[in-house]
Amino acid sequence: MLLAAAVSCAQEVGAETLFGRKRKHTTALDAVKPVPAAPPAEEAAASETAGQALKDTLKPSEPQEGGAAVEKKSLPHYDTALKHELTPSEMDSLAALWNAERNNAAFDRFFDNFISFDMLEGSVSSTPDSVYVERLRALASPVQLPYNPIVKNYIARYTDSRWGTMNRILSLSKYYFPIIEEELLRAGLPVELRALPIIESALLPQAVSVRGAAGLWQFMPYTGKSYGLEVNSLVDERCDAVLSTRAACRFLRDLYDIYNDWTLAIAAYNCGPGNVNKALARAGRDCKTFWDIYYYLPSETRGYVPAFIGASYAYAYHRLHNMDVEPSPLPVATDTITVRRIMHLGQVAETLDIPMDLLRRLNPQYKLDIIPATTRSYSLVLPLQFVSKYVERESDIFSKDSAYLKEYINPANIDRKRLERPGFTYTVKSGDTLSGIAYKYHVSVKEIMKWNHLRSTKLRVGQKLRIERAR
Repeated sequence: MLLAAAVSCAQEVGAETLFGRKRKHTTALDAVKPVPAAPPAEEAAASETAGQALKDTLKPSEPQEGGAAVEKKSLPHYDTALKHELTPSEMDSLAALWNAERNNAAFDRFFDNFISFDMLEGSVSSTPDSVYVERLRALASPVQLPYNPIVKNYIARYTDSRWGTMNRILSLSKYYFPIIEEELLRAGLPVELRALPIIESALLPQAVSVRGAAGLWQFMPYTGKSYGLEVNSLVDERCDAVLSTRAACRFLRDLYDIYNDWTLAIAAYNCGPGNVNKALARAGRDCKTFWDIYYYLPSETRGYVPAFIGASYAYAYHRLHNMDVEPSPLPVATDTITVRRIMHLGQVAETLDIPMDLLRRLNPQYKLDIIPATTRSYSLVLPLQFVSKYVERESDIFSKDSAYLKEYINPANIDRKRLERPGFTYTVKSGDTLSGIAYKYHVSVKEIMKWNHLRSTKLRVGQKLRIERAR
């Protein structure tokens, strides 16, 4: 009964809820009503049909992940005599719902159990400095998180609700942080380094800087290639959440092995070891931390470590600053398919009825929507509830390759597609400024002026601005 009710719940919820757009704070268990127990004879017979493994999985007294054992009275009774005849697609939908619920619970449980809230809410300016000192100290990180006037300014920036930047980051973190944290822990690095992609890209894997750095971790092309990432006209693995995080972990480990201090390693991640080494030489032999060489670093890097501390604070204590956390815009339950044949994402979107924009956001490394699996295999990330459908209809998907790939046979078409930059139009509202819009969408004022051929930074209400996103 538990599985059947959960599947029914998954079907009623629909794709929009599984994608996190209208998710309610209820669980599959809330939809299950107790049923009478099966007679002993029937229960014994059904045990052989359903399998002992399923009974063990649903046993009420088993401890839940990350928490204590749940009391038997808190779980409804389930019908062990039920014959489970679920299709693979129904199982995927059930697993997707289960993963979504676990993700929400884990997100809330972290702040409930591990972040101490002193309930002194208010703006940064109205809260005593001693409070921020204690809050940062309570995070107990191997990365030094000191408090000073410079850090205070960055805390104010990241907790300023006018921009809504941290709200979007918190929403995106439900999808990206489990990926990032898993790789950091696997590499033996402090999990607090997850804040670096916040200040690098605002958790936007499609972000490209004016200098050409790209992805969550903002790798320059040469650095990305030196750590094993493929960067060419069709693929940019700097935008792949998993592969770029693995490369960033190796890079950060190399930097820490040089300096044996995380503040210096973080600074070197931003400006390069050469600039950090020159700053150390100029500061003197006894200077061994970021703050010792602060005034000898490039101006951009001076704000980098304080921004890291500010972002770490804002993530941990967002509740005290009245930040609303929206559902994840991406499905938190995903799985990976290995593709061994050249394919266009449109083939998958049309065959499985998945929004093309969603496929692009889950697979931003494919610059022209092509998976160029000619001499090697590549990964394709799908919402979990579509994985079995993909396997079942793989031949149908590949049968459409000629229709979708014919325009790319001509190199001129590839060049044209490569130069296209997807984006959107922003309508200027009262109180908007170019700097505020640039900060909101993680672009520069110069870029907005270039895209819109502006000669002045003055704006008028109702004015249309093109905001481009490089892919």
